[in-house]
Amino acid sequence: MEASGKFIVFEGIDGAGKTTQVELLAQNLRSLGREVSLGAEPTTLESGRAIRRALSGAEKKSECQMAAMFVLDRIAHNIDSEIGIRALTEKGIDVISDRYYYSSLAYQGAATDYGWVKQMNIGSPEIRRPDLCIYLDLLPEQSLERISRGRESVEIYENLEKLTSVRNTFLSVIEDLRGEGESIYVVDANRPPEQIAEEIFAIVKKHI
Repeated sequence: MEASGKFIVFEGIDGAGKTTQVELLAQNLRSLGREVSLGAEPTTLESGRAIRRALSGAEKKSECQMAAMFVLDRIAHNIDSEIGIRALTEKGIDVISDRYYYSSLAYQGAATDYGWVKQMNIGSPEIRRPDLCIYLDLLPEQSLERISRGRESVEIYENLEKLTSVRNTFLSVIEDLRGEGESIYVVDANRPPEQIAEEIFAIVKKHI
């Protein structure tokens, strides 16, 4: 029977370096002869494109609407016949996702009702729990500094007050889900990318 691929998630507040670390981990896994597929949430599916319009501020949505939209997109991310987590991992392909339900719990969970957002995500039979989550930890002030250097525009969650609240909630989410048996590692993101990648690869090798 062919071994299934691993599902690995990267999380962190904006500017933490998730995109860079996703790419570096993919390179390291491929060096071991593993096949890897990269994904992100919101996805490139129509459900994800609707979320991106709301995040840009182009379409006004309430926090409850945003939470429900993310659940819809996350289910699609799991079950899509081409880019879906289920389909890929069943073929033995490792899937690495930039964000997953931890972000919903941290962003919408802090702004609406945490228990409701958690139940929609954790309670859904079509939303898989990851094999491993890497949380890249960065202070909100460091996040804003990186964002201001790299972008001309910001999203609706990118200000000091919201980033501080979200980071605090992320850390609570990690404690909560670790208590349910999830493998979640907190990695200091305020270091050179190569040093961070080395630590992450050492962690991941313990789980594959």
